Amino acid sequence: MTPTDLEAMADMLGDPHVMAYYPAPKSREEAAAWIAWNEANYARDGYGLWILETHDGGFVGDCGLTWQTVNGRRELEVGYHVRSDLQGRGYAKEAAQACVDFARDEARVERLVAIIHPDNIASRRVAEHIGMTHMEDDLAGSIVRTVMGIELNSGAS
Repeated sequence: MTPTDLEAMADMLGDPHVMAYYPAPKSREEAAAWIAWNEANYARDGYGLWILETHDGGFVGDCGLTWQTVNGRRELEVGYHVRSDLQGRGYAKEAAQACVDFARDEARVERLVAIIHPDNIASRRVAEHIGMTHMEDDLAGSIVRTVMGIELNSGAS
């Protein structure tokens, strides 16, 4: 994800359907900040959210790994957003599975989570598809969030 992706990211993050479970769709300036946040994640962690594209280079959305706070502790989260006209085609499932593989094989984390609005059934289905189960609920301010998770590298040294 780079500043050259701003137009596509602003369109997607500004779409009320895509952002239905966020406080509000993001403005163009907020989409630019989203890109800058991911560039900072790449520099610090070596990963973040990446752009999803079709084989012919068409913009699909974003998916990747970011560090989040869950009930006061740091957890690596897989996150995903897909353009509203492309939802339901398996893009998020395929990308999220690739992130599980990366988290296990490259980042070598013990657990991966997905933080999901309780009403976001489609996102929960993606998490379940990649082997996640409900771990706990997180109270972030006044918003209760469902935390799905999967154990990785169990017993690895």
